[in-house]
Amino acid sequence: MHDETKTEASTAVLPLPAICVTALRVRRKEQEAARQAAGELWTDSDFVFTTRYGTPIEPRNFNRSFADRTSKAGIRRIRLHDTRHTCGSLLAALDVHPRIAMQILRHSKIAVTMEIYTHVPSEATRKALRRLGKHLGKQDRK
Repeated sequence: MHDETKTEASTAVLPLPAICVTALRVRRKEQEAARQAAGELWTDSDFVFTTRYGTPIEPRNFNRSFADRTSKAGIRRIRLHDTRHTCGSLLAALDVHPRIAMQILRHSKIAVTMEIYTHVPSEATRKALRRLGKHLGKQDRK
Protein backbone atom coordinates (compact mmCIF):
# COMPACT_ATOMS: atom_id res chain seq x y z
CA MET A 1 0.00 0.00 0.00
CA HIS A 2 1.43 3.35 -0.98
CA ASP A 3 0.00 6.49 0.53
CA GLU A 4 1.03 10.08 1.13
CA THR A 5 2.65 10.82 4.48
CA LYS A 6 0.69 12.75 7.09
CA THR A 7 3.21 15.56 7.54
CA GLU A 8 6.19 17.02 5.73
CA ALA A 9 8.43 15.92 8.61
CA SER A 10 7.44 12.31 7.88
CA THR A 11 9.39 12.43 4.63
CA ALA A 12 12.57 13.89 6.14
CA VAL A 13 15.78 11.90 5.79
CA LEU A 14 16.59 9.68 8.77
CA PRO A 15 20.04 8.14 9.22
CA LEU A 16 19.95 4.35 9.31
CA PRO A 17 21.88 2.08 11.68
CA ALA A 18 24.59 0.06 9.91
CA ILE A 19 22.62 -3.18 10.36
CA CYS A 20 19.75 -1.66 8.34
CA VAL A 21 22.09 -0.47 5.58
CA THR A 22 23.56 -3.97 5.35
CA ALA A 23 20.11 -5.54 5.16
CA LEU A 24 19.08 -3.11 2.40
CA ARG A 25 22.22 -3.93 0.40
CA VAL A 26 21.40 -7.62 0.68
CA ARG A 27 17.84 -6.86 -0.43
CA ARG A 28 19.13 -4.92 -3.46
CA LYS A 29 21.13 -7.98 -4.58
CA GLU A 30 18.09 -10.23 -4.08
CA GLN A 31 15.92 -7.85 -6.08
CA GLU A 32 18.46 -7.65 -8.90
CA ALA A 33 18.52 -11.46 -9.08
CA ALA A 34 14.70 -11.48 -9.19
CA ARG A 35 14.77 -8.85 -11.97
CA GLN A 36 17.13 -11.01 -14.02
CA ALA A 37 15.02 -14.12 -13.45
CA ALA A 38 11.76 -12.35 -14.35
CA GLY A 39 13.14 -10.89 -17.57
CA GLU A 40 10.40 -9.15 -19.56
CA LEU A 41 7.83 -9.90 -16.84
CA TRP A 42 9.60 -7.50 -14.46
CA THR A 43 7.78 -4.28 -13.57
CA ASP A 44 10.02 -1.36 -12.59
CA SER A 45 9.08 0.54 -9.44
CA ASP A 46 10.77 2.50 -6.67
CA PHE A 47 9.81 -0.08 -4.05
CA VAL A 48 12.49 -1.87 -2.07
CA PHE A 49 10.28 -4.84 -1.23
CA THR A 50 8.41 -6.28 -4.20
CA THR A 51 7.12 -9.57 -5.55
CA ARG A 52 9.41 -11.66 -7.74
CA TYR A 53 8.05 -9.66 -10.68
CA GLY A 54 8.74 -6.20 -9.23
CA THR A 55 5.13 -5.42 -8.36
CA PRO A 56 4.06 -4.15 -4.92
CA ILE A 57 3.47 -6.83 -2.30
CA GLU A 58 -0.13 -7.21 -1.19
CA PRO A 59 -0.41 -6.12 2.48
CA ARG A 60 -1.88 -9.47 3.58
CA ASN A 61 1.00 -11.33 1.94
CA PHE A 62 3.51 -9.02 3.60
CA ASN A 63 1.88 -9.61 7.00
CA ARG A 64 1.87 -13.36 6.38
CA SER A 65 5.58 -13.27 5.48
CA PHE A 66 6.33 -11.24 8.62
CA ALA A 67 4.47 -13.80 10.76
CA ASP A 68 6.42 -16.65 9.13
CA ARG A 69 9.72 -14.92 9.82
CA THR A 70 8.91 -14.30 13.48
CA SER A 71 7.93 -17.95 13.84
CA LYS A 72 11.17 -19.14 12.22
CA ALA A 73 13.16 -16.79 14.48
CA GLY A 74 11.44 -18.29 17.53
CA ILE A 75 10.12 -14.98 18.79
CA ARG A 76 6.66 -14.01 19.96
CA ARG A 77 4.28 -13.20 17.13
CA ILE A 78 3.23 -9.56 16.98
CA ARG A 79 1.54 -7.40 14.37
CA LEU A 80 3.89 -5.65 11.98
CA HIS A 81 2.73 -2.26 13.29
CA ASP A 82 3.75 -3.33 16.79
CA THR A 83 7.39 -3.15 15.71
CA ARG A 84 7.01 0.63 16.06
CA HIS A 85 6.09 0.10 19.72
CA THR A 86 9.11 -2.20 20.09
CA CYS A 87 11.35 0.49 18.63
CA GLY A 88 9.93 3.09 21.03
CA SER A 89 10.41 0.81 24.01
CA LEU A 90 13.98 -0.07 23.01
CA LEU A 91 14.84 3.60 22.61
CA ALA A 92 13.42 4.29 26.10
CA ALA A 93 15.35 1.36 27.59
CA LEU A 94 18.52 2.76 26.01
CA ASP A 95 17.84 6.13 27.68
CA VAL A 96 17.36 7.92 24.36
CA HIS A 97 15.90 11.36 25.01
CA PRO A 98 12.12 11.35 24.36
CA ARG A 99 12.39 14.16 21.79
CA ILE A 100 14.89 12.10 19.79
CA ALA A 101 12.62 9.05 19.99
CA MET A 102 9.75 11.24 18.81
CA GLN A 103 11.79 12.28 15.76
CA ILE A 104 12.82 8.71 14.96
CA LEU A 105 9.24 7.47 15.20
CA ARG A 106 8.04 10.51 13.23
CA HIS A 107 5.42 11.60 15.74
CA SER A 108 4.16 15.17 15.73
CA LYS A 109 3.40 15.13 19.47
CA ILE A 110 5.62 13.94 22.31
CA ALA A 111 2.56 12.58 24.11
CA VAL A 112 2.00 10.01 21.35
CA THR A 113 5.58 8.79 21.71
CA MET A 114 5.52 8.64 25.49
CA GLU A 115 1.99 7.44 26.16
CA ILE A 116 1.31 5.06 23.28
CA TYR A 117 4.62 3.91 21.80
CA THR A 118 6.91 3.65 24.81
CA HIS A 119 6.60 0.70 27.14
CA VAL A 120 9.38 0.73 29.70
CA PRO A 121 10.45 -2.76 30.71
CA SER A 122 10.01 -3.71 34.36
CA GLU A 123 13.75 -4.21 34.92
CA ALA A 124 14.34 -0.62 33.82
CA THR A 125 11.59 0.47 36.20
CA ARG A 126 13.22 -1.42 39.10
CA LYS A 127 16.61 0.08 38.23
CA ALA A 128 15.14 3.60 38.15
CA LEU A 129 13.46 3.10 41.52
CA ARG A 130 16.70 1.78 43.04
CA ARG A 131 18.49 4.89 41.73
CA LEU A 132 15.73 7.11 43.13
CA GLY A 133 15.93 5.34 46.49
CA LYS A 134 19.70 5.83 46.67
CA HIS A 135 19.32 9.49 45.76
CA LEU A 136 16.62 10.04 48.37
CA GLY A 137 18.74 8.24 50.95
CA LYS A 138 21.54 10.73 50.28
CA GLN A 139 19.10 13.60 50.81
CA ASP A 140 18.16 12.26 54.27
CA ARG A 141 21.80 12.40 55.39
CA LYS A 142 22.17 16.14 54.69
